[in-house]
Amino acid sequence: MSDEKARKRSARAGAPAASPAATVRRPDMAWVPGSSVHASLAGEIGLRIVRGDYPPGTILPNEAKWSETFNVSRSAVREAIKMLMAKSLLASRPKIGSWVEPKERWNLLDRDVLAWYATSPDREVFLKTVQEFRHIIEPEASAFAALRRSEEQMAEISQACREMGQATSLQERTRADTRFHLAILRASGNDLLVPLGVLIESALDHLFIFVTREHSDQRRAQSLHEAIERNIRLQRPAAARSAVHKLLANTDEVIELSRR
Repeated sequence: MSDEKARKRSARAGAPAASPAATVRRPDMAWVPGSSVHASLAGEIGLRIVRGDYPPGTILPNEAKWSETFNVSRSAVREAIKMLMAKSLLASRPKIGSWVEPKERWNLLDRDVLAWYATSPDREVFLKTVQEFRHIIEPEASAFAALRRSEEQMAEISQACREMGQATSLQERTRADTRFHLAILRASGNDLLVPLGVLIESALDHLFIFVTREHSDQRRAQSLHEAIERNIRLQRPAAARSAVHKLLANTDEVIELSRR
C-alpha cells in the first residue's frame, strides 16, 4: 500500500492524519554502545519525536519502512515501538499503525525522554522547566539535609564541592556539580527525592553544561556552592535554604542573559 493510500485509509478509520513532513530524514542511526538494536532504534525515533520531526498526531512509517530505512529486522522495530509506547510517546491501533501522542502524555520523568528533551531545539523551554523543578525541590531539600545528613553523606557533598573547584575541564566540573546536588537530595532523608534525583540526572547535566559555558564568573559560582556546603555542614537549615535560593537566582540570571 502506498503512503498516500495509507493516509486516506487512516483518516477514514478516525486515526490522526499522517503529516507529509514526517518523512525519514536520513538512513543512518546513532548506535548506542552496549545497547541492543531495538534500544538504539527506539532512541533514534524517540529523539526525532521529541525534537519535533514527528508532531503529535503524526502516524509514523510502518514496520517495513523503518526496517528498510535502518536495515534492521521488523521484530527490532516492533520492540522499539513497544519501548516508546511504554514511555507514552506513542499509541498504536491494529491496521492503522503507531502515532505520536500529545506532549502532555509523555513521561518526562523517564531518563531517556529527558535526555531527548534536553537535546531538542526548544532549549529555553527545557532550561526553564528544569529550573522551575529546582526552585520547588532544592531549597527545602538542602534545609532537610542540614538537619538530617550523616557524616558519610556530608563527606560526599563536601568532596563533590571540592572537585568542582579543582576541575580542569567542563565535563569534570559538570559531573561534580551534578554529584553535589544529587548528594544533597540523598542527604535530605526523604525517600521520594532520591529516585526523583536520579531520574533528572541527565537533565541537570545538560543544564549545568549550559550554565558553565555561559557563566564567565566561575569563582562566584563556586563560592555560592561552597556557601551551601558550609551551611549544611554546620547544620544551619535556614542559611542552607537561603544559600540555595541565591544559587538558583544566579542560574536564572545566566539563562536570562543567554536569551538576549
